[in-house]
Amino acid sequence: MIAALFRFASGWPLWLLHALGSTLGWLTWLASPTYRRRFIDNARQAGYAFAQVRGAAGQAGRMALEAPRLWFGAPVPVQWPAANPIDAAYAAGRGIVFLTPHLGCFEITVQTVAQRYAARFGPITILYRPSRQPLLEQVLEQARQRQGQVQALAATPASVRALLKALRAGQAVGLLPDQVPPQGQGLWAPFFDKPAYTMTLAARLAQQTGAAIILAWGERLPRGAGYRLHLSDFPETLASDLPAAVAQINHAMENLIRQCPNQYLWGYGRYKTPRS
Repeated sequence: MIAALFRFASGWPLWLLHALGSTLGWLTWLASPTYRRRFIDNARQAGYAFAQVRGAAGQAGRMALEAPRLWFGAPVPVQWPAANPIDAAYAAGRGIVFLTPHLGCFEITVQTVAQRYAARFGPITILYRPSRQPLLEQVLEQARQRQGQVQALAATPASVRALLKALRAGQAVGLLPDQVPPQGQGLWAPFFDKPAYTMTLAARLAQQTGAAIILAWGERLPRGAGYRLHLSDFPETLASDLPAAVAQINHAMENLIRQCPNQYLWGYGRYKTPRS
């Protein structure tokens, strides 16, 4: 039933999914005091009043309803930036660690890059956190796997070994470094000047393999016109000290979020205590 609903919605135009999603986002905002409080507190921690980032409430709903189209529907328009650091990174044969926060449409980012580069350089390997709903998990696993382009792995110790193997083969991996990891898989580091439990995996992968780090995010364009891809090199040399490297990555994520704060998921529990 869930799969059928996703496939049915995948045929809808993007502008309609985004319009309905914006309504859903605001309904969620109105219905959940906990969500509203976390949204406002997280935005305030970054220095934003609610009036400055109110659009993010609707954008969260757009993220939810655009998923069927991106996973099962026809391709959508994506604008590439004039400056593209991916070519040089692949040419160097170092492997690439793509990092993107919960900003804009992170699903379109990995899809778009994989479509252009996977045939020559191999698939992009990504990690995802399995859903606690078995039926939804089946849909998510099917949706994120794209034969020969994207390899989606549930987050396990074996998956981390697969990421290392891919990077050492000159391939790419993708991570959301602002996602709170389980207890024991991160450390506390500043995020908008407040301690947040932060994954160490992104830093360790780059340190152990010498892979290039590329920052990426997909901006939603108005009125369902598609997306604009943003790509940039990591702005500094990654520290060899792990806590310092994790702090550098957090700071890089902050800078990306400030590029478009109205498309960040301020309602995400970034400062929560990690689960064991």
